[in-house]
Amino acid sequence: MSRKVFILLFVVLGIMGSAYAGYYLTAGDKVALTNGGHPPVQRVKKTTSTTALPERTNNAWEMKPFHLVGLDGKTHSLDEWKGKVIMLNFWASWCAPCQYEIKDFVEYQATYGPKGLQIVGLGLDEARKLANVKRTLGINYPVLVADPVNSGDLLAQWGNKKQIVPYTVVIARNGRMKYIHRGQMDDAAFEEYVLPLL
Repeated sequence: MSRKVFILLFVVLGIMGSAYAGYYLTAGDKVALTNGGHPPVQRVKKTTSTTALPERTNNAWEMKPFHLVGLDGKTHSLDEWKGKVIMLNFWASWCAPCQYEIKDFVEYQATYGPKGLQIVGLGLDEARKLANVKRTLGINYPVLVADPVNSGDLLAQWGNKKQIVPYTVVIARNGRMKYIHRGQMDDAAFEEYVLPLL
């Protein structure tokens, strides 16, 4: 096989595989985002993993609160949804796995919202781009906007030191963080870790 064919095959397989991977946000990626660019392809790594959290994990209500403006123009804090099962989902408009899982999240919110599920999207992108995705995918849950350049501390606070997107934290009704999912979340993880909390 010629070198050119090998390189082309490698690139195609890498692009196809990225649909099932998460993305690492590095400092360079964040700078590119502020200029309207996208993270370089070489920064894409397979990161889908799951973590069941032990009972001793911090309570979300005891953590430093954040106050972010939502796409509705209002300032929100996570404690608005106390008493609900919360899926706090970190995502970006340029992230393909994020958009794939959002389609499922819309269905989860419609089906299980009346039973106490509240998905909260935390978008690491410009509000305009997030709003386009919200409109296109019919997002039916709140989307809060976090500055992608200065969001490192917020991501680390929620256990996302490697700054991966998508990244989802499941919080029980009492505020206990029960589960973290790095990469695209699937139905099996939802059924195992979220449904029992409802």
